[in-house]
Amino acid sequence: MKSSVIKALQNLSDKETELFVKVIEHGSMSVEIYKPINIDPQTPHDQDELYVIINGSGDFILNDSRISFQQGDVILVPANAEHRFENFTEDFATWAIFYGPKGGEK
Repeated sequence: MKSSVIKALQNLSDKETELFVKVIEHGSMSVEIYKPINIDPQTPHDQDELYVIINGSGDFILNDSRISFQQGDVILVPANAEHRFENFTEDFATWAIFYGPKGGEK
């Protein structure tokens, strides 16, 4: 299975009201491209998640912590954690990789 940033962003732009699109799925793992517009409306997920920042920069909130992020960064979010992107640039896009059992590491 293969995908690319260009192909994933094209698939996303074809769905004007969508903020993400799944590009690869295998077992408990799925890979999505995520590109919120102005605000990040996420709620906690029931699987662990990795973000690999494709473009842009901003702030990332994980529970009560705030960190800066930029292109090339990788961010780990445990299952069920409160998280969101804030103050991100207009070109912001990220891979979102969900994996493992529902409910987090066991």
